[in-house]
Amino acid sequence: MVPISVREWQIASVAACVAVAAGAALWYLNRKQPTSDELELERREILTSFGRIVDGTLLDGFQVTAPDGSVRDMLLYGYEIAGVSYECSQDITMLAGIVDPATIKWGMPCSIRYQPGSPENSLVVAERWSGLREGLPILYPYYHDADHALDPIHPRDLVDSHRQHLAE
Repeated sequence: MVPISVREWQIASVAACVAVAAGAALWYLNRKQPTSDELELERREILTSFGRIVDGTLLDGFQVTAPDGSVRDMLLYGYEIAGVSYECSQDITMLAGIVDPATIKWGMPCSIRYQPGSPENSLVVAERWSGLREGLPILYPYYHDADHALDPIHPRDLVDSHRQHLAE
């Protein structure tokens, strides 16, 4: 057996550490970098899962030409948190199957999800959540006679009374 001195063990361990560091550096430099769309998807998922909700207003919708020549649909909205007003925009191009920019009503209220520690990080629409309000809530009429003072009229009753009225 050949005896190995302490100095040789030190040289071997430094060489092994250099080899591991070189391998880690090569992996880091050659790994697949996430695209900007993947980063935006991850941001939307995080805000959908952990963001707080606040009321805001849809201000405008516009299109921006990206450096690669593609046209991006943007949504401009505003909201206020702790007395500070924020105006932000969201790229909704990747959400074309969820929201159509032509159907959005500007100037209407909406719900906005934001990151509590960084309120400027916010969104209106995501894959699993939408802060867009589709219309006014449905309010069912109430009977006006004394027997049914607080009983709501069921939509089925409205259809039945309409049929009775047509039969008369």
